[in-house]
Formats: sequence, structure tokens, C-alpha cells
Amino acid sequence: MMLSKGNQSIIPTFILLGFSEYPELQIPLFLVFLSTYTVTVVGNLGMIIIIKINPKLHTIMYFFLSHLSFVDFCYSTIVTPKLLENLIAEDRTIPFSGCILQFCFACIFAVTETFMLAAMAYDRFVAVCNPLLYTTIMSQKLCVLLVAGSYSWGIVCTLTLTYFLLALSYCESSIINNFICDYSVIVSVSCSDPHISQMLCFIIAIFNEGSSLMIILLSYILIFITVMRMPSGRQKIFSTCASHLTAITIFHGTILFLYCIPNPKTSWLVVKVASVFYSGDSYAESFDLQP
Repeated sequence: MMLSKGNQSIIPTFILLGFSEYPELQIPLFLVFLSTYTVTVVGNLGMIIIIKINPKLHTIMYFFLSHLSFVDFCYSTIVTPKLLENLIAEDRTIPFSGCILQFCFACIFAVTETFMLAAMAYDRFVAVCNPLLYTTIMSQKLCVLLVAGSYSWGIVCTLTLTYFLLALSYCESSIINNFICDYSVIVSVSCSDPHISQMLCFIIAIFNEGSSLMIILLSYILIFITVMRMPSGRQKIFSTCASHLTAITIFHGTILFLYCIPNPKTSWLVVKVASVFYSGDSYAESFDLQP
């Protein structure tokens, strides 16, 4: 983690370039991101408060929704303030420890949100396809286990990736061409061979994205088949699932876009902007707040 120079230990310092290559866009981007962050914070905290104080919303669906809002609020708060600071401050340095901490918390909540959305898809599958057994299948114990499992898996993935990050060596000062300390960019500025770390990150990312999407797709395919067999009530069920599908589309769509974009060098500004906006995805779930 640290380099030695003579008898002194050197703690690496990173410089986050962010949007510094677009000076004319920094103020407009600051206002846009500040507005987005404000809406996200107010929306998610408001959602949590409303669910907490309204007895009619003390149901399984809103139990998941409150945790999704909390996770989304945490992720946004970890990422956006530093981004806003870098847009207006001349000093864009971040210590190695701060960079690792930002990555750790962002990774925990990103992975947790991935499986929280999958758990919500399974909840709606049971509600639509097995309504008579809904309360039996989606027991309080199972719901708590699904939520706790999402957080726990996020922590496990993060600790594993962080361990391999700390095992690498870094130069005294490195430039990160991004606005956050993402795993891939941290690895890219290391002075040692990052092959094992990159392969591990790839495997974990593929597993998380693939397994969660498989649960979501299978759930909604079965929901669609069940609904199409119903003589009535289709519109109500589809409207109930619409906001969740919107959140899934924004979250997973942005992730797939960021990692599948064919030419990132010519589209770097688009990549950076897109990676900011997905943090407000669960705000779309506010349309579910109907007593």
C-alpha cells in the first residue's frame, strides 16, 4: 500500500481529474449535479419518513422500498459531494486512505442495491403469481434475510476487492481520470501487476450483474405470463410494477452502458455524466407511494 523512499514511507496521493478537461462546462455541470443530488436526497429521505409514519405503508413492498431509498441516499452522499467539490475547487487531490474509503462505501451500497432490486422483483412475482400464499412465502423472517443478505454480500464483495487493492503498490502521486475512486481506475494507476485484481473484479461484477438480472428477468417473465392470462386487472398490476421496472432500467441500463460502451476514449464525457445520474434511480420508486 505504501512505498518506501530511503528510510521514509510514502503514502500515495491521487488527483481526481473529474471534468477538468471541460472548464467551460464545470459551472453548468455543478448546477445540474447539485440539483440532481438535492432531488435525490429529498426524495429518498422523504420516502423513508413517509413510509415510517404512515401505518398503511407498513407492508413488505414498502419495507424493501425504504431500504432501497436508504441505500440510494447513502451512495449518492458518498459520491456526489466530492464530485461537486472537484468542480469548483482547484485542489483535486485525495489521500490514498480517502480514496479507498470512498470506493469501499460506494461498492457496498452499489452491490446492495443490485440485489435489493432483485429481491423486490421476487416479491412482486410472489404477489402476482401466488397471491393466496403471499403472506406465507414472504414472511417477515424471509424479508429480513433478503435485506440482510444484500447488505452482507455487498460487504463481502467490498472487503475482498479492497484486500487485493491494498496488496498492490502505488506511485507517490497518480492521476485518476475520473470523479470518483472506482476500482478499475485505482487499479490502473498501480505500479505493480494488476492482472489478478482485474480478473477478480471482472468475475465478481459478472456474477453480481448476471445473477441479479437473471432473477429480475425470470420474475417479470412469469409475472407477464400470469397477467396475460387474467381476464381483468392487468392495468393495475402493470402500473404497480412500472416504477420498479423504471428503477431497474436506469440502474442496470447505466451499468451495462458504462461497461459495454464501444469507444470510451471518444465518449468519456458521456460516460462520466451517465455514471452520476444513475445514483438517483430509486427516486423513481416514489410513484409507488400510494396508500
